[in-house]
Amino acid sequence: MTTLSAEREIEHLMTLHPKGFDLSLDRVTRLLERLGNPQDRLPPVIHIAGTNGKGSCAAFSRALLEAAGHLVHVHTSPHLVNWHERYRLAAEGGGKLVDDDVFAEAIARVAEANQGQKITVFEILTAVTFVLFSEHPAEAAIIEVGLGGRFDATNVIKRPAVSVIMPISMDHEAYLGDRVELIAAEKAGIMKRGCPVVIGAQESETALQVLIETAERLDCPTFVYGQDFLAFEENGRMVYQDEDGLMDLPLPRLPGRHQYANAAAAIAAVKAAGFEIGHRAAERAMTHVAWPARMQKLTQGKLVDLAPKGADIWLDGGHNPGAGIVIAEALAEQEEKNPRPLVLISGMINTKDQTGYFSAFKGLARHVYTVPVSNSDAGVPNDELALRAEEAGLSAEPVSSVASALMLLRDSWDGPAPRILIGGSLYFAGAVLAENGTPLT
Repeated sequence: MTTLSAEREIEHLMTLHPKGFDLSLDRVTRLLERLGNPQDRLPPVIHIAGTNGKGSCAAFSRALLEAAGHLVHVHTSPHLVNWHERYRLAAEGGGKLVDDDVFAEAIARVAEANQGQKITVFEILTAVTFVLFSEHPAEAAIIEVGLGGRFDATNVIKRPAVSVIMPISMDHEAYLGDRVELIAAEKAGIMKRGCPVVIGAQESETALQVLIETAERLDCPTFVYGQDFLAFEENGRMVYQDEDGLMDLPLPRLPGRHQYANAAAAIAAVKAAGFEIGHRAAERAMTHVAWPARMQKLTQGKLVDLAPKGADIWLDGGHNPGAGIVIAEALAEQEEKNPRPLVLISGMINTKDQTGYFSAFKGLARHVYTVPVSNSDAGVPNDELALRAEEAGLSAEPVSSVASALMLLRDSWDGPAPRILIGGSLYFAGAVLAENGTPLT
């Protein structure tokens, strides 16, 4: 497999600059000034923060805007297989991942403008987002926060069309604080005075209160899930409701009841940003939305071929206790419709609450195979991860790879074809997609 030019540029940057995050806006602001402040020349921005559901909200927002005929840029992070996935540039008929030569040239230009100053690679690549999005025409830009909000490198946008705060739970405590109200305060840092704010479904009343109080202090028009808008299932359809009335829509293509709230937040956000979304566009968006490694069903590929015959295989990159709960609920919903024994194949990284994640599956999963995350320095050793699963009350054993787990399962399985969840980390999910040969477009 040939190394793409942009990947070579990024590998070079990795040798020059520290990995990880250094939460401050000083370095990225300095760099953007040298580049002529491209962040001030963007189309209307939908800026999305939160612990869980950011990517799904971005995917629904893109689907809604494109179904309504708008040209849309999208920035998400992290990527699953290659860096290009983070940059989707607007195009007629739907946005396309950035071309390698365009991406490589922008990276080189931004790196040169930095003049060797101290900076993180994430900050350089965020500046690349603003360069690309300012130089290619679009009617909207959807930008997902990388980490936190207040000091995230994307938070140099002065006047977003709307700031969106998706569900908040414990994650990245080393950077953001060890209480949910501290994390909420960091996420609320993307709110800008007088700019609309959409607050997605919150599991914590404490977090919700912090978000509402911040929005009120900044005089932001505020739209809160469950208060100003909501979504629910009725007769096999999804009903979205806000002050303008009801929209009777197909169930979202992304499985799991939690996606109703994510879809609702996106509809509210797109409307708050000033875009008209008709019923037909909303219907099309629900049936066309796509977001890889979020309860993604794998039906063919090299890894699928190793599984027990007839197995129902799902991939999800969710990796914290909050994500574990919504994934477990989605699988419990599958279990109600079509009962099958559930087996987990899990790889996780050491910055996550592994036992908290596994706890969501107690009483639901029959067994857990734990595997190394080979493409991350922070991967938890598979034997240690098995202990974390056992602490959560699950039966677990370490194996060397996803392929090994699937073959062990196939060779030992006796009974109805199982339901298999592969996941625990977005990096791990990306490696699974690559190994399985699942295309990303």
